[in-house]
Amino acid sequence: MAIYTKTGDKGTTSLANGERVTKTDVRIEAYGTVDELNSWLGLLRAGLPSKEADLQAIDAQLLWIQNRLFNLGAALSEAPGEWITDSDVLQLEQWIDAMQREVPRQNSFLLPSGNEMVCQCHICRTICRRAERRMIEAKGEAKCMQFINRLSDYLFVLARYISFSQNEAEMAWQKDFCVEKLTE
Repeated sequence: MAIYTKTGDKGTTSLANGERVTKTDVRIEAYGTVDELNSWLGLLRAGLPSKEADLQAIDAQLLWIQNRLFNLGAALSEAPGEWITDSDVLQLEQWIDAMQREVPRQNSFLLPSGNEMVCQCHICRTICRRAERRMIEAKGEAKCMQFINRLSDYLFVLARYISFSQNEAEMAWQKDFCVEKLTE
């Protein structure tokens, strides 16, 4: 079977329901952004140290999330069926709560910084927020909206959790930061 169909050569594509739309349709933009997020999550997973037990659990969570993002894409392409459920949203909330019990209390806004894994979490979080904005434009269904909103929270807390578990200092935002303070 050939990978190419030639049906999109003129800038259109099919949704799961058979409707042909332009490749710039808000639904295509939404699930394309979800696909981009999924790819970045794959890169994040590839960089997780395989010997650390707590990060093995994170790898399993991220694999679960990647599969749910494909479900989310199916929902956005208007495939019939229930693709994201209340239990999916609840699962993210449980993981968020478990990680938050481990990390120190947050007292300020944090800069997206730290080691490579932490920075990839922040990249994933910002792409997730963009996917959420695209889904709003596409009028995504309520459960999908809850899931993507909770996922961005999960990714933020995951960045903090990885920082904490790897003894990485978090960098607080400083309103009046001055370069000269670094050189003193």
